[in-house]
Amino acid sequence: MAFGLAYPQTKNRPGLSLPIKKAKGKIHMDGKLDEPDWAQAAVATNFFLNYPVDTAAAPFQTEARLTFDDHHLYLSFVCYDDDTPDIIQSLRRDFDFEGNDNMGVYLGTFNDGINGFYFQLTPQGVQTEGIISGGGADDDSYNDTWDNKWYSKVVKGTDRWVAELMIPFKSIRYKNDVKEWNITFLRYDLKRNLTSSWIATPIQFIPASFAYGGKLVWEDPLPPSHTNISLIPFVAGGLSENRAVSPTVRAGDLQVGLDAKVAVTPSLNLDLTVNPDFSQVEVDRQVINLTRFEFQFPERRQFFLENSDLFDNAGFPDARPFFSRRIGLATDTTEDQNIVQVPIAYGARLSGSLNQKWRIGAMHMQTREKESIGLPQQNYTVAAVQRNFWKQSNVSVTFVERHSHRLGRIEERRYFNPSVLRFRYEGNDTIPFYSTYNRVIAADADLRSADNKWSLSSYYSASFDDGESTRNNQSAGFFGNYTVRHVDLFAGSSLIQENYNAATGFVPSRGVYPGQVNYFGGGGYTFFPESKVIARMGPRLEANVSQLPTGTHTDEAISLGYNIDFLNTSSVEVNVNHTFQRLTNTFRLIDEEGVLSFQQGEAYRWTNVSLEYNSDQRKTFNYFAATQYGSFYNGTSWNVFASLNYRYQPYGSLALQAEYNDLRFAEGYGQTNFWLISPRLDLTFTDKLFLTTFLQYNEAQENVNLNARFQWRYQPASDFFVVYTENYLPEQFKSKNRSLVFKFTYWLNI
Repeated sequence: MAFGLAYPQTKNRPGLSLPIKKAKGKIHMDGKLDEPDWAQAAVATNFFLNYPVDTAAAPFQTEARLTFDDHHLYLSFVCYDDDTPDIIQSLRRDFDFEGNDNMGVYLGTFNDGINGFYFQLTPQGVQTEGIISGGGADDDSYNDTWDNKWYSKVVKGTDRWVAELMIPFKSIRYKNDVKEWNITFLRYDLKRNLTSSWIATPIQFIPASFAYGGKLVWEDPLPPSHTNISLIPFVAGGLSENRAVSPTVRAGDLQVGLDAKVAVTPSLNLDLTVNPDFSQVEVDRQVINLTRFEFQFPERRQFFLENSDLFDNAGFPDARPFFSRRIGLATDTTEDQNIVQVPIAYGARLSGSLNQKWRIGAMHMQTREKESIGLPQQNYTVAAVQRNFWKQSNVSVTFVERHSHRLGRIEERRYFNPSVLRFRYEGNDTIPFYSTYNRVIAADADLRSADNKWSLSSYYSASFDDGESTRNNQSAGFFGNYTVRHVDLFAGSSLIQENYNAATGFVPSRGVYPGQVNYFGGGGYTFFPESKVIARMGPRLEANVSQLPTGTHTDEAISLGYNIDFLNTSSVEVNVNHTFQRLTNTFRLIDEEGVLSFQQGEAYRWTNVSLEYNSDQRKTFNYFAATQYGSFYNGTSWNVFASLNYRYQPYGSLALQAEYNDLRFAEGYGQTNFWLISPRLDLTFTDKLFLTTFLQYNEAQENVNLNARFQWRYQPASDFFVVYTENYLPEQFKSKNRSLVFKFTYWLNI
């Protein structure tokens, strides 16, 4: 594929201004752009490629315009094209960015270069929106689970598709006292494997990041803040049946609740919830976890999402002081480790910006008693304050507290919930104890250069618990990253002392190591060959070494790999992985009688090789396949994973994920093989009616789970859900439990 200038142009540079004026007439959402205000609006154009090359203008150009009135922000896109068929996975709202042709705007409404919102559309008019944190510098900066009310219209022509967007000012947060917003535009042309943006962005960086954005200049003043209250009442109910007990237990439930969003200021939002219900939230995708550590599932509940970076980004990934899934969710060990909902009585959450430099967040939640799994009432309080400086840097302080009411004796506990039942080391034994309160403080500093080339992060945290010693109760870390065109390097270290207990956080090493010191680093080199087949390729080396605070060496993980990205969107990667573990706890990988345990103090080294291939994602049928084989502790492990996807455009898709594991250990330690098979049918009858049916067969847990979710979005941000869930024994396909629930929500702006 050859690339050249579509017409002579120079690169648009970061900081380029785009003026916006107030509309003099009415804007109609018809996709025609025939109003005089569109003709008079400034145009963002001259889009430049970011991928697969960053040295040429986009062969198919894009134009973006903006205007506004007292209540709405209006945007329009003109995306020039030809008759090549678009790639659209389905009509489902909140589409997958990488699986669809799409066009989007990225708004930094606080003008801090760090936080904002984005809105995207496909050529079929399918919407998605999300929130931006960390300046949009990496993939984790974009959260598409956030939901809000806005309107759009797309018209498809022979040589272009035109979109109009109408975003209520009530749907976003912004500041009255600023005259500029961060802004950029990104077009993803999957059918040609092209990414282009308004501001020319080096290929190693994300072109939607604010570091490579422009400025939206308000030539007419922003509308002043008005009363902005959104009420979201709901009615939910259902029937359930538990056949795993005798006699069978049947139950019915009907409840009402209310969520509310109150704009304290245009940039500071108060979220309130009373008796919330999250039964409509998409089910977690099961995983095979062959490690000694807890697996971290993502948060999908709307209440916890807006400005979530204020709370969630404290600490490092291996020691987070706060993890929102600790609230209202617990693992019931009496029923195949199923995640069960814990009733939440009420919650309040204040978050947002005070001004361009200061952000705050405060949350308080009260959960009810869950007697069936021995969980008492609990109060959760989280508070954070952040100070922004330079262009993309900040320091923050976070406080987290959990208080539990006592319920019964510890010996009667049948659940694992890190916020209550903890373990204390005494010699070689772990002793359970009941924690009434737990408090954690953390201080973080995140520094990033204006051009995203380097970043530095550090944190310090300490915990205070009525069941833990106040000595050795700290955690700290440092991380640095450097990225240029061909080279990226990173290095860091973290310390988790033995009594550090972030009960409402995520510390996977807790209970596995009596404290841990971790060193990590690595990097890669990227080639951009002049090729008609390969877009980029290169080697990568990463290493992670851990030891106990006493100096005992416990872990090594070293990986050397090579990756090739092809111009047709396919890719291949091969890795050689070396692992060393000196066990700090006794455990069994195969949970069967007569199988020996791996003993604390034993040391193992193993090496395996992995291969991954991702097919051309533009094809109606595409797939991903991976395999890994090699030694594993004192035996061998073979893993095969495949994901097959068929797209019936634009009405839905059929997907099948399958994973097979074959474990063979030394004599007495056992051997086993098991499958995890997950077919998924996703139907979009219209852009408002969706049906998802998801089946998960987990041979390791001897369970088959069926989840079917019907959604009718009868108006923006208002839904009717019907969800059916059932768990079966795989041998006889005998039902263990099942439930049918409905939920009706209505979004009302006052």
